[in-house]
Amino acid sequence: MAGLLKWLALAMGAACVAIGAFHFALGIDSVPGEGAAGATVDSRERFYGAVFLGYGLAWIRTARRSPIPATAVRWLAGIFLLGGLGRLLSLAVHGPPQWFQLALTALELALPPLYFWLAAADERAAAARPSPRRAERVLP
Repeated sequence: MAGLLKWLALAMGAACVAIGAFHFALGIDSVPGEGAAGATVDSRERFYGAVFLGYGLAWIRTARRSPIPATAVRWLAGIFLLGGLGRLLSLAVHGPPQWFQLALTALELALPPLYFWLAAADERAAAARPSPRRAERVLP
């Protein structure tokens, strides 16, 4: 389970970095189904792209720690879940978005419970490993 957590956290981080960089570089042109929305929306899209890139870096940093801290995984997964809930709110207020956004919503609601379940896997594995004994000095 610890290996799965590490792999999923690294994959999440890499995906978020790539998506964030894509949105930062292309602005509103990175959003499927959107036309020209003007400078304000483009500026906001690029800002959120940078924030999402940073969010991905936080996942990668978390995944590279040993053991992977459960609290950090839970916080990062909770933020992702909050994004999915925001999409549900938008769906309720404005109706369905472009199909790809619906697929992202499904991922944003499905993945956090998996991360919550796996969050402490690496900490448990580290606690179960035998600790190295201190070398005892033998006197002549």
